[in-house]
Amino acid sequence: MARYYRYKLPPWCRKCIIVIERVSLPILLFQLIRTLLLPTTFDVILLGLLVGLFVAFYLEWF
Repeated sequence: MARYYRYKLPPWCRKCIIVIERVSLPILLFQLIRTLLLPTTFDVILLGLLVGLFVAFYLEWF
C-alpha cells in the first residue's frame, strides 16, 4: 500500500518528495564525512536522522 500512496498526493507534493529523495544521499555522504572529521553530538544526531530518512525512502515507506 505504501508505494501507491505517492500517487494520491497533489503533483506539487509528489515533486517535493522526489527532490528530497534525490538529494538525501549527497547530503548524507557530506554529513558522514563531516561527522568523521569533527564529531559533535549534533552531527551524530543529524547523521542518525539522515540515515533514517534515507532508509525510509529506500524501503519506500514514503
